[in-house]
Amino acid sequence: MTTPATHRTATGPRPAGTPHPAEALRLVKVSKVYGGGGADGNAVTALDGVTLSLPAGSFTAVMGPSGSGKSTLLQCAAGLERPDHGLVMVDGAEMTGGTEAELTKFRRRRIGFVFQEYNLMPTLTVEENTTLPLKLAGRRVNRARAREILAQVGLGDRLRHLPEQLSGGQRQRVAIARALVAEPNVIFADEPTGALDMRSAREVLGLLQQMVRAFGRTVVMVTHDPVAASYADAVQFLADGRLAGALASPSVDAVAERLAHLGDALEAPDRRPLDPRPTSPAATAPDTTDAPAAPARPFGA
Repeated sequence: MTTPATHRTATGPRPAGTPHPAEALRLVKVSKVYGGGGADGNAVTALDGVTLSLPAGSFTAVMGPSGSGKSTLLQCAAGLERPDHGLVMVDGAEMTGGTEAELTKFRRRRIGFVFQEYNLMPTLTVEENTTLPLKLAGRRVNRARAREILAQVGLGDRLRHLPEQLSGGQRQRVAIARALVAEPNVIFADEPTGALDMRSAREVLGLLQQMVRAFGRTVVMVTHDPVAASYADAVQFLADGRLAGALASPSVDAVAERLAHLGDALEAPDRRPLDPRPTSPAATAPDTTDAPAAPARPFGA
């Protein structure tokens, strides 16, 4: 695979050969509260001062018990939700400020998405779905490049197929190719294997690894599955709206054990705050809870 001639920075293209910044994604004291609060007690703290730094070219899984903040973390980090407080930076550029139009432009240039439900346009072919983000962003469509990426994810012979003619695993490969073709800095994957059988899930997880190792992207994956998490370089755990430790080079058993520990701690009637001490040097110790997910958006919006 050829390396792109330039990489984008906050101020414009970066010449080929210039190193990536150490951080691909940084959250600083990010908080998000849903509901009106006050005496009615209906406010839900979804994120509680989360600070997190992820290096460029890494694959990180985000896990936690139900209601831990996984979806809200992804939505705030990806610009689908605005945090109430704190800072989100992608590739050294601040994302949390500006108008909705500016935020949309930021996402289209710097961020890719892989969703559980694929979010493919049913009337568009595989190739057309793959190049759609470029068209929405008003960027030049390099069809040869798009076809090269589709061939690399095993869909070189499916260019003219419609989504209904594909298996679930093939549809998710289209979503991965679509994310790659725009050359984003960070790719967010939200339960990408949740609707797949075991064989297809393994293939998709292998492609996510390839995004990092062959394409040089940074992948952040929200998942509930310890097997899926074991494909990542590291796992960040959330509980009660805060970070609750991390695992480097995670194994299935180690991830499952940590999740069980978090679940037991949350169910304890007189529980104390969870121990935030990291389990590896890759962990950052600060602070996350899940609130209702944001309404679904059309891809690229």
